[in-house]
Amino acid sequence: MSEFFSILEYTFFQNALLAAVLTSILAAMVGTYIVSRKIVFITGGITHASFGGIGMAYFFGLNPILGAAVFAVISATGIEWISWRGKVREDSAIAIFWSLGMALGIIFVFMTPGYTPNLMSFLFGSILSVGKAELYLLLGFCIILGLFFLIYFRPVVYTAFDPEFAQIMGVPVAFFRFAMAVIIALSIVISIRSVGIILVLSLFTVPQITAMLFTRDFAKIIPLAGFFGILGSLAGLFSSYYYDIPSGAAIIFFLTLQYLLLRGFVLTRDSLKRTTN
Repeated sequence: MSEFFSILEYTFFQNALLAAVLTSILAAMVGTYIVSRKIVFITGGITHASFGGIGMAYFFGLNPILGAAVFAVISATGIEWISWRGKVREDSAIAIFWSLGMALGIIFVFMTPGYTPNLMSFLFGSILSVGKAELYLLLGFCIILGLFFLIYFRPVVYTAFDPEFAQIMGVPVAFFRFAMAVIIALSIVISIRSVGIILVLSLFTVPQITAMLFTRDFAKIIPLAGFFGILGSLAGLFSSYYYDIPSGAAIIFFLTLQYLLLRGFVLTRDSLKRTTN
């Protein structure tokens, strides 16, 4: 027990804990929209396309996160525009951006003069190396996103569940769809440091699916997903420290394990109810 509290004295671990909490809150808000609109595959395309921005940023000597953000936003709005206009099948558009982003990322990384940069932290996350600047960025984005959801909660929900009805009611559906596409892209990029490109999609879907075992109310899913996200992230964070395993992979493992255990509990509970009735 003393060893448990001793690691809390380290600044890097305190930063990691705060990052885990803030990232879980961010993912709870954005992920609920993603799962409700059934656009998980689109989000996967945005996530992997952002790798192209990282590779290009390395090549031109820019901040990799900035490059990922620009590329992710372009990909998100591009996919949304194509699916909105119906010029190309949505799954085809996603495949184009997904493969193009990964290809460009690999090409530009290997074209970068000097040594090949270590991309493991971007692919699999490195939450234990999160600094103060990244925490402030996470906190600021969480506050802005929280205010956005607070002010525009109903239009966002209407756009997610029934865009045709929302348009009839005078909601600017196109604006909110593109705004949420940009928000999803930026949220993904900001979360890359915590769990990495390969695993970030799970953080934005697994806690939400877990929450939906108990409720289908959009407003209730968000705090419940935040709770499950924080719980799984902290379990993964402590495990990664004690067993010296990648933090991102550990977090996703515990989020998935949490879902499977609760899924089993819900199925058992429902089975017992049917038996007694």
